[in-house]
Parts: sequence; C-alpha cells; structure tokens
Amino acid sequence: MISRHLSRRAFLGAAALFPQLAAAQAKQLKIRDLRTLTIQGASRTYVLVKVEAGDGIYGVAEAYGTPAIGVKEQILALKPGLVGKDPLEIDAIYTLLDERARDLSGTRTDGSAHNLMRAASAIEMALWDLAGKALGAPTATLLGGRFRRKVRVYDHWAQRVKSAPAGFTAHKFGFPRTNPNTDGGRDAANRVLTTKELIQIRQGFENCREAIGWDHDIIVHCHWEYDLRTAIQIAEAVEPIKPLWLEDPLTVDYSDAWVRLCQSARVPICTGENLARRQGFKDFITRQGCDILSPDLRNSGGFLETKRIADMAEVYGLPMTNHNTGSQLHTWATCQWAAAIRDYMACETVTGVGGWMDELLLLDHPYIQGGFVRVTDKPGLGVELNPDVVKARLAPGETFWG
Repeated sequence: MISRHLSRRAFLGAAALFPQLAAAQAKQLKIRDLRTLTIQGASRTYVLVKVEAGDGIYGVAEAYGTPAIGVKEQILALKPGLVGKDPLEIDAIYTLLDERARDLSGTRTDGSAHNLMRAASAIEMALWDLAGKALGAPTATLLGGRFRRKVRVYDHWAQRVKSAPAGFTAHKFGFPRTNPNTDGGRDAANRVLTTKELIQIRQGFENCREAIGWDHDIIVHCHWEYDLRTAIQIAEAVEPIKPLWLEDPLTVDYSDAWVRLCQSARVPICTGENLARRQGFKDFITRQGCDILSPDLRNSGGFLETKRIADMAEVYGLPMTNHNTGSQLHTWATCQWAAAIRDYMACETVTGVGGWMDELLLLDHPYIQGGFVRVTDKPGLGVELNPDVVKARLAPGETFWG
C-alpha cells in the first residue's frame, strides 16, 4: 500500500509537470548567445551575464564585480562551448564546462589550472533563470522548493541602524585599528592586536549594543587579518554583546587553527566567501572548522553546487548564510537560493538604502521591508532589469544588450 501510494504521488507530480516539460521540449531550446555588460557604481563594478535561447527566452545573472579583472573575458571565452547546448541540462553544462579544455587538464570547474569559477558561477545562475522561465516555475521551486517566503538580509551601516527605510535588524561592523605612532605596541605588518586595541574593540561593541538594543543582531567582521591567538582574544572581547557570528578572523584557507578557534571561542565562527566548490568547503565542514558557512554564489559555483555544499553542511549541523556585495540583481538571486535552503540565517547586501541600486530591477512591490526580501512566485528569478537605470550606469565602453 505504501509503495503504491508513493508511486501514485510520484505519477501525479510528474503529470503536473509534464505539460511544461513537453512544451519546453517542443521548443527544442538551444543556447544561441551569451552576452555580458558591466555597470559602474560609485566604488564597484557589476558584471551581468545573459544567456539567450530560442523563442525570446533568456536568463540573466551577475558575476563577481569589483575586483572584476578578467571576469568578463572569462565568460565570453566560454561562449563557443555553450552555443548549441540544451540550456535545461544545467548540471551537465556546469560540470563539463568547456570540454575543449580537457586535453589541457580537465574542465573549467574541476579545480585545475583552468578554474574559471566566477565565470562558471554566473553562467550557471543565468541558466537557472532561463530554466524557470522555460518551465514556468520559480528558480527556488526547481531547486527543491521554498522553506521560507521571505529571506532576512543584513547591512553595513552602523550609523543608520534605526533610521534605514529598509528596516534592517541585522548589521555587520568591523573595527578600526590604532595608529603605530600613538600605540607603541602596534606593528602594521603583523597579525596581532595590541592591548589597547582589544580594550577599544570590547568597549566599542558594548557601546554599539547599548545604542541599538537587543532587538538587532550584530555581526563582527575581521577580514582574515589575524593569527589564532588574536582571533581567540577578539572572540573573548565581543562575547558580551552576543554577536550573531564572528566572521573571517583567520586566513582564508582551511587549517587546523580554525578547529582550535571553534573549540576555544564562545561565539559562532563564520567563513566561506572566498571558497569555491564542495572541495573548498569540505575540510571546514567535516573537520568542524567553523560554525556557520557563508558562501558567495558568484565564487562557490552558482545555485546547484552551493546547494550541495549546504546539504553537506546540514549533515554536520552547520547552517548557511551568504556573503553578497553584488547589485540588487544578485541580492534578489541569492534570496531565491536561500529560500530553498532549510537551515538558513541571513543574506548580506550593500543595497537597501535608496538610489539607483534599489531601482536596478523592475519590481511591483517594495524591495526590502522590515529587513526581509520577499521571495517571488514568478518564473525563474522573477525579475527584469530596469533598462533606464542600466543604460545610465553602463561602464565606459559598454553597450546595452536590449
């Protein structure tokens, strides 16, 4: 009875999806073109990619912007190996990206010398947008379904914690260093904090907590700047304010020092924005080298590869968050991914404070409300670019793709 019941459920599910699949197959979708454009912000660039198929169906996504050296060129270099492929075969396309390079040492996503993960990640995410449009379903649904209808986002603006119109309730702050001319213990080259700096860090974050109260969460950012002993001291200094997490206190790559830090610290340790592929996250997960993982989808491999990372992390009880210094487009895309992850916390954003960065997308409702982005029910990523804003922000030498 159980097997018959399951079979019937599976059949009904397949039957419900079959018309969309049949329609997509009837169109015989093939990738026809791959295009990029770069938009210029005040201090960052944002590299967008567009994958075009037949019948006017296309997908858009964002590659890593600043620092964006070579990202555009990497994306366009992969175009010859993509044109003519079925855009719905996303995993196969991503895994075997640019098979022409095999005789040179593997594909572009296998960790070889030809690793182009920022280009590959953007193309992969654009394909998921395209697939959602072709099949008439949100990207989050295609990734397995939504665990939440809205995703929490956090900002960086300490001075506007309570006045920001987006209503952020989580905030990431760093801390200043002392001047070697006035702090005798300060060495500008080493990875150590002086006693004076440690006292100032503790007092500064306690003042911040007192000012914003306990209805807001605080994230402490360290920018990979410190050695093990200093990282432990920072964790001790900020422990009284109960930070949501302490981010990137040690150098980027895995070492046993991360495990020692997690065993010593009484605050959650978070890292991951510069790691790529499951292989880059594996030791942090299996050896418990952090408490929270924070991949950037533009670095880690896009939607499906990073979902696999999240699935691996869940086995070891590690939740996910996202690094994101991208535009409104990438914030929106990251929230689609986040909706499909069960054990999820919050998405970083540099948007949400008004101006053109909150007008890049054509939306039919407010962008961020009460510190959350609402997850759309529309197919794919569910948004279109605002052509007027894109044209006004084109980087020198760029043209709008229409």
